[in-house]
Amino acid sequence: MRMSKLNFLIPLFFFLLAIPALAQREDVGNYEYDREYLLGINKNTNGGMIGGFALKVGSRIDDSQFAYFGLELANVKHPKEVRYTTVTGNNYIFGKSNYLYAIRPHYGREIILFKKAPNQGVQVSALAAVGPSIGLIAPYFIEYALNRVETVVEPYDPAIHQSRFNILGTGQLLEGVGQSKLAIGGMAKAALHFEFGVFKSNATGLEVGYQLEGFQKKIPLIQTAENKQLFQSAYFTLFFGFRK
Repeated sequence: MRMSKLNFLIPLFFFLLAIPALAQREDVGNYEYDREYLLGINKNTNGGMIGGFALKVGSRIDDSQFAYFGLELANVKHPKEVRYTTVTGNNYIFGKSNYLYAIRPHYGREIILFKKAPNQGVQVSALAAVGPSIGLIAPYFIEYALNRVETVVEPYDPAIHQSRFNILGTGQLLEGVGQSKLAIGGMAKAALHFEFGVFKSNATGLEVGYQLEGFQKKIPLIQTAENKQLFQSAYFTLFFGFRK
């Protein structure tokens, strides 16, 4: 009985401590702001566990509309990629010959559909953006066993590395970026943005949307599969930042 009372009193104690802190903030329930600066972590259907990172800088046009500049850095994957485990316990993607790192500067407009009520609720906005895409096509390095005692780390080549059982792992992170080739293209996206939080000065939000990206040539990600130059994906981005 004493333990159950203690479990109740501890959260109540911290809640009571938080009340004065909330009262001291002048921006409680105040959502009027002119500029916002947000950083985000992206997850999408063309990426891995973390699809990329995003930066967003917005400025007010009127009471319900914002203009913003954004920058995204993403690792674009082929839908046929399958990860295998080697005899050494490392992971690799058989048949993968290149990474595609996309750099996406863009300009967009955001329209507030529903403003939040004071101290509660969610603000919902619709947004759209377009911009160029700069693709870095970096070779995919693997560690390959030539024999029982000798190994090499080199870009994957299906004509040379024919036995996947001789692949021991991959190269180091970002290895081969210095040997990248460029692909130029463009991107467009449309999304809904859900903003949470109590204070004007702090921003936490979730952007959920659809993105279309294309390049001037096919990107050779996997030699044994059909490669393409047009990529589409559903995505969500978790944003954190501040406003003023």
